[in-house]
Amino acid sequence: MILRQTILWIWKLIDPFFFLCSRLHYVNNGSKGQSIFRVRITKYKGDNFTLSDGTCINRNDLLLKIHFHNVRLINDHLKIKNDLIRARLIYKLVLGSMPLLAVYLKEHPEEVKIKGVIGITTINKGVRSLGFECYPPSNRLYIYFKKIGQLPIFLLSSSSFKNFHKNQLTYLFLSKRKLYDIYWQNPASK
Repeated sequence: MILRQTILWIWKLIDPFFFLCSRLHYVNNGSKGQSIFRVRITKYKGDNFTLSDGTCINRNDLLLKIHFHNVRLINDHLKIKNDLIRARLIYKLVLGSMPLLAVYLKEHPEEVKIKGVIGITTINKGVRSLGFECYPPSNRLYIYFKKIGQLPIFLLSSSSFKNFHKNQLTYLFLSKRKLYDIYWQNPASK
């Protein structure tokens, strides 16, 4: 536990520099706080996909890439030993952050050009109920480097290392249309 706390403390020091270098932006809700996501606009470089609502995601399309604010997640949930309870709490955080993500995208200056949301994760249980569609990346080298990059997060957040190899890297896609259909609440209609 002391090793985890030390690594987390170092990570907290490094995280602001990572944030500056990665071009990420916070998804805020003014005085009501922040979502669990940090985001940036990216050009998609993977295989073409057609989502269930007919949205075609093609190479070089603009997407809003979501990143968990991992240091915050781990710090807030480090003391929770039960993986199932921790997963339920994270699910609630993500669910509560989705409307803020919809507002962020709706108000983005390039909203018209952005086709949807993309994430890449090994945590893919429960994401379909949030509206996401899962597709495996095809580039083995990309998968290898992404999994290595996610190893420290897994080591800090999981109670057991034995399940790391079972976790499959997955693209999460959510079309802009579906994001708005599920999560957009037009303030003018209230």
